Amino acid sequence: MNKPSIVIVGAGQAGAMAAAELRQSGFDGRVVLIGDESHLPYERPPLSKDVLLQPETARCQLFADGFYEERNIELRLGARVSAIDVEARHVSLADGETLPFDKLLLATGARVRRLPLLDRLGNDVYTLRTLDDARKLRPVLTPGRRVVLVGGGVIGLELASSAIDLGAHVTVIEQAPMVMGRCSPGVLNEYLCNVHRERGVVLHLGAALTHARRENGEIVLTLSDGAQVTGDAVIYGIGVEPDTRLASAAGLDVENGILIDENCRTSHPAIYAAGDATSQWDRLTRRFYRRETWENAKNQAITAARAMMGIEPAEAGVPWFWTDQCGMNIQFAGDMAAPEWIVRGQMDESRFMLFGLNDGELVAAITVNQAREMRSAKMLVDKRARLAADVWRDPQQNLRALLNAA
Repeated sequence: MNKPSIVIVGAGQAGAMAAAELRQSGFDGRVVLIGDESHLPYERPPLSKDVLLQPETARCQLFADGFYEERNIELRLGARVSAIDVEARHVSLADGETLPFDKLLLATGARVRRLPLLDRLGNDVYTLRTLDDARKLRPVLTPGRRVVLVGGGVIGLELASSAIDLGAHVTVIEQAPMVMGRCSPGVLNEYLCNVHRERGVVLHLGAALTHARRENGEIVLTLSDGAQVTGDAVIYGIGVEPDTRLASAAGLDVENGILIDENCRTSHPAIYAAGDATSQWDRLTRRFYRRETWENAKNQAITAARAMMGIEPAEAGVPWFWTDQCGMNIQFAGDMAAPEWIVRGQMDESRFMLFGLNDGELVAAITVNQAREMRSAKMLVDKRARLAADVWRDPQQNLRALLNAA
């Protein structure tokens, strides 16, 4: 009797961790991991930080070189899947090879949202999504270089921080009225604006890019408020789009991502999905979500691997992510759309917490340079704790002790 075969399309964090989890959980069938990049699977968070700041020592590879061979995971790098035949249960590679599967995991990730206005300028315009992108960027971020960042989200601000550390002159253009507006409350966003400005970053907020041209060897950008920004190089990051091309062509349900249930199963019972390409139901916020975070990719990879083996996955925890910028570690847990926020500690000391409440219940927490508090904070969010505002505000309160009082 032939052993079952699991094919994983996408060799990023979700795909590689799913392959590892299959072996860890005892799956002894065939595992094929297919990736279109030539690098061994790696993590993306270091790309905007360590890979730029410490290129000689930075490590972002997920597992050691011999990891896959030791676990009998067939690794196909530099290979592209061109089609999925749902009825025949095989995938076709661009080189004509077909691979059969009993279960299929789509970990196709996301693609940079393009900005044609800048792309048409050609040279000196960059994006950051891959390891190769980061390596191309490093020589650009040099002392005195005028670097313009279009997009003030998490990656944009991390890049701004790294570029300043490397001596570049940095300008950030953000169409929204505040930086990190999609994933962080206003009180923290305003604080981050002040921190970046103090380090020399010029911020243009609430200003859309309307025109871009080259003039006398420079790039000149015109904004909706009439301002003009001149630079030697432009890096843009205006979000990503889930890569659902294979899923759509295969007839799977897709809506702002590949739709999956709590077990990462798609609309086809033999096909699962994990990572940035997915949109999954969330019990905490009671809606479908697409989270482009390290932890989400990891958790969905583990869930999908276990589900494909018929193992009951662990219950999903509180959503969590982090950012490192301007010498600060900032961690986020829960629903950042909370309508009420309470500050714990002194913000001007760069060491504080924020608690997000919804109708008196704790639904979110943020730590700034207080990473040790995050574990207890996540547990309080998971309990949807109800405590007086003065308790949340008091930095002398022991969060672990509050777990019993909540």
